[in-house]
Amino acid sequence: MLDRRRLLAGTAATAATLGAGSLLGSIDAFAKTVTLPFGNGERPMVKYPQKRPMIGLTERPPQLETPFSVFDEGVITPNDAFFVRYHLADVPLEIDPAKFTIEVKGKVDKPLKLSLADLRKMPAKEIVAVNQCSGNSRGLFEPRVAGGQLANGAMGNARWKGVPLKTVLEKAGVQAGAKQVVFNGLDGPVSDKTPDFAKALDLDHARDGEVMLAYSMNGTDLPMLNGFPVRLVVPGYYGTYWVKHLNEITVIDSVYDNFWMKTAYRIPDNDCNCVEPGTAPKATVPINRFTVRSFITNVQDGAKVKAGETRLKGIAFDGGKGIKEVVVSIDGGKSWLPTKLGKNLGNYSFREWHATVKLPAGAHELKVRATSNDGKTQPMQASWNPAGYLRNVVETVRVTAA
Repeated sequence: MLDRRRLLAGTAATAATLGAGSLLGSIDAFAKTVTLPFGNGERPMVKYPQKRPMIGLTERPPQLETPFSVFDEGVITPNDAFFVRYHLADVPLEIDPAKFTIEVKGKVDKPLKLSLADLRKMPAKEIVAVNQCSGNSRGLFEPRVAGGQLANGAMGNARWKGVPLKTVLEKAGVQAGAKQVVFNGLDGPVSDKTPDFAKALDLDHARDGEVMLAYSMNGTDLPMLNGFPVRLVVPGYYGTYWVKHLNEITVIDSVYDNFWMKTAYRIPDNDCNCVEPGTAPKATVPINRFTVRSFITNVQDGAKVKAGETRLKGIAFDGGKGIKEVVVSIDGGKSWLPTKLGKNLGNYSFREWHATVKLPAGAHELKVRATSNDGKTQPMQASWNPAGYLRNVVETVRVTAA
């Protein structure tokens, strides 16, 4: 069993000396804890190989949330602070990149077995894109729902480099009648009663030229816990589709109906993807694109600030249309002020924003609201669904100016 002090007994390697293809090393548990903003929110700070101290949710499999202060460091999330989410406890501890292959099979004319070297020889593409866990912010749902109780740190923005999936599928030759592409990775269940984790995309989506087999993250190899040596990148879609340690791609002529597509990761099939709290949806569909979101990153809830001019800044993002505008309020949403948007790194990236506001002495409710280029914006009241997905309510930061 894993614990916070050791990932695997019998090794003296430390995180500082590890290569990208190994998790063998020590895990340090710190006396420090953090308390997330919901009931039973106390969490340990833990340090895994290739990671700085992160918020620990579970140990087996490792699930690590990014401390929210990281998002104020810059629009790109550092590799060592990028969140970690696994579903199954049989996580690969070592992968030899020289022996690693990805098998492409199923309804294709030419089955392939591609090495990492093969991928690196193909024409590469880069994209800056947010990866966000479907359950990001689940702990903030009211009433509470089952599942990993996360605050707002199960997301990150990185520059991904790799080979478009379209290129690989064209090389294999997709046969007529194909409907979906299924993706599997090297992580697996510890019991044969647990369904293996695999995900599927419709063929047209898989061949859109944006879905990528990524082998580089922010200019270097992927960290082991983020999918080394290759992971699927599905821009604008929730992280459940971003299969880590990708080693198997199967083209099928049906709709994939394993547990992780047919039962798990489903949202209400209606306009708001929501239901009345405590009720069940009549019909569901697989979770898909992000909702539009925005955050204030440089001022914490409960902070005391100097009265007068105060600089606010933060991030906004959506499922791929891009951010049109971000506005802020210093009076709880009664009135709104414009902000200036930062550099545009692409429609799938975090977009930085900033504004200078005047805060009179006293208590203030700061709010931020983003609108995407297709006109979608954030609701003032939080919606609800039984899985705790898709939270995108206008967030509030309470401060006192003096």
